[in-house]
Amino acid sequence: MEMFQPNMFETHHLMLDMMMTPKSSDSELVKIIRDQDDFETGTGTEIMEAPSGEDQDPNQSSKRKPYHRHTQRQIQEMETFFKECPHPDDKQRKELSRQLGLEPLQVKFWFQNKRTQMKAQNERHENAILKAENEKLRAENNRFKESLGNTSCPNCGGPAAPGEMSFDEQHLRIENARLREEVDRISGIVAKYFGKPLTSYSHLSPPVPSRSLDLGVGNFGAQTGFVGEIYGGNDLLRSVSGPHEADKPMIVELAVAAMEELVRMAHGGEPLWVSCANSTEILNEEEYLRTFPRGIGPKPLGLKSEASRESAVVVMNHINLVEILMDVKRWSTVFCGIVSRAMTVDVLSTGVAGNYNGALQVMTAEFQVPSPLVPTRENYFVRYCKQHADGTWAVVDVSLDNLRPSLISRSRRRPSGCLIQELPNGYSKVTWIEHVDVDDRAVHSIYRPLVNSGIAFGAKRWVATLDRQCERLASSMANNIPAGDLCEGRKSMLKLAERMVMSFCTGVGASTSHAWTTLSATGPDEVRVMTRKSTDDPGRPLGIVLSAATSFWIPVPTKRVFDFLRYENSRTQWDILSNGGLVQEMAHIANGRDQGNCVSLLRVNSANSSQSNMLILQESCTDSTGSYVIYAPVDIVAMNVVLSGGDPDYVALLPSGFAILPDGPGVNGGGIHGVGSGGSLLTVAFQILVDSVPTAKLSLGSVATVNSLIKCTVERIKAAVMCDNS
Repeated sequence: MEMFQPNMFETHHLMLDMMMTPKSSDSELVKIIRDQDDFETGTGTEIMEAPSGEDQDPNQSSKRKPYHRHTQRQIQEMETFFKECPHPDDKQRKELSRQLGLEPLQVKFWFQNKRTQMKAQNERHENAILKAENEKLRAENNRFKESLGNTSCPNCGGPAAPGEMSFDEQHLRIENARLREEVDRISGIVAKYFGKPLTSYSHLSPPVPSRSLDLGVGNFGAQTGFVGEIYGGNDLLRSVSGPHEADKPMIVELAVAAMEELVRMAHGGEPLWVSCANSTEILNEEEYLRTFPRGIGPKPLGLKSEASRESAVVVMNHINLVEILMDVKRWSTVFCGIVSRAMTVDVLSTGVAGNYNGALQVMTAEFQVPSPLVPTRENYFVRYCKQHADGTWAVVDVSLDNLRPSLISRSRRRPSGCLIQELPNGYSKVTWIEHVDVDDRAVHSIYRPLVNSGIAFGAKRWVATLDRQCERLASSMANNIPAGDLCEGRKSMLKLAERMVMSFCTGVGASTSHAWTTLSATGPDEVRVMTRKSTDDPGRPLGIVLSAATSFWIPVPTKRVFDFLRYENSRTQWDILSNGGLVQEMAHIANGRDQGNCVSLLRVNSANSSQSNMLILQESCTDSTGSYVIYAPVDIVAMNVVLSGGDPDYVALLPSGFAILPDGPGVNGGGIHGVGSGGSLLTVAFQILVDSVPTAKLSLGSVATVNSLIKCTVERIKAAVMCDNS
């Protein structure tokens, strides 16, 4: 098994020098600045040595030095030098003058003129941008005014009275004040370049930034906020474009209505929500339709409704929570076990008063369960954030499927999101609502009880994940660390582990961007594989990477499976790569109340003295809705840099690990081999570097060997936990 040992790899004004000549006159400077033909072609330099004061000769006042035109070679050489160094010093100017047969003063003036030319060009370009932005703001504001003038009352359908518009009057006043400040700033910039301010700007509205959709292969956490790894396949999310201008007023109306529905859903009791014996709540669909008759329309044929509500107190202040939810990259990182990919398509409003109050974003996301056996749920939606009169913040999502009628959606989000209430000591109370219409007929039978229970995609899983991640963030920012407990490298190690976990989670599910190939079809524990080339990512080893994953049910409680897999003492029972060596924990960082939430650095002392020892970075995490044990071999030299507080972004990782989910809500799942009776749904996923040459061809032997490796690991786990559980 040598092939599975980890791969280690390693302006300035125009002036003459005071000691040489007096200053040039202002009129001559203006002449130079305006002489655009010579500036743009670089064909000449005007040497001016006009005397001033008592040294000036009246008979010579109209005379000036001859005008010198440079040769093409001289211009080309100075152009080339200018690109590298636009401000040459005396030594460089003398060397250039010697090479080109010019006077040092000629070289000096050429560079001064060239800099003046470039500045003028930049100012013209910036001015054109400002003018275009001004026109865009004017058109945008007129459109919003028109939309607000046509607002109707949601109850009677008549004209809306003051105070009953979609955005309340106070909100608009705050927004207008912010806009006036923004336009004043732009007016000041324009006045600088034109010499006069803008005069008509009373109806401008803020710019609407847009996000690029350039999502190249292998784009991981890029500027677009697209989180995940692109492997190929039918990627529907890549075809999503931003909304048309004509659709934006409708999106605003829909977001406001969704916000009202979310708040009422969060505070509502019976008969809207019906309590069950196992402390869960079920939405009364008939009552829902009576309470919210408008909504986003009737449920499409073939879709069923899922609705859940959950509340918890988390260790994070309300402002930070809102910032996480409104930043697509941070949101995807915190919820990487649920959000396999996400992207902000357009920003309709950035909020007011310097925060996210009133922010509107059009987004697309893919939600997952960490298993290839559960199809992901893709949604195109608007996210709206608002601070209510009582100080409570709310963030709501609602689908925009009616804007893409050409695409058939298997999932759409009715108003879903959370209310965040500020509590003392930096804590927050979060009430989460998840309400979707979905077609889940493609879910594998062993995962159906979990999905039907609402745990797989429901509010309980979102809140449990948020609670656990808040504890992890609090741990990473802790200052009262005991001496000797990785004081220097603690944050670097946690950051490296975070990247490892996110890489594992975004690559283990059934995302439409994953080109999984099934090796066998003998049952639910079939092995699926996919390959990719790693060429220019400093966080991955160079070469061909083979990923393999399988999911299966086991009649053992999740805690038992989790503890068995995370403890270093039992690692040799399942980890073939440890080769029977002694596994020791070298470093440990606790991540929350549960002792299972931690980051560890393990050392495998090989039983074979001829083999080198190996380091393994591992993070284990658990909550009431699922657990993970994720690990990756790491280079010893690179890890020493991390432990010293160095940058972890260049440590290459290939994460492998396990996702452990309950098999249902604790009741029998219909006789599917006992699924739903308290067992575990276990997903095993490996990543192996099969060739260090990215252009190499993948051999069938490598696939067969990885297939055998994962199946052998599964059998070892089953044998060990079944024996201990009997």
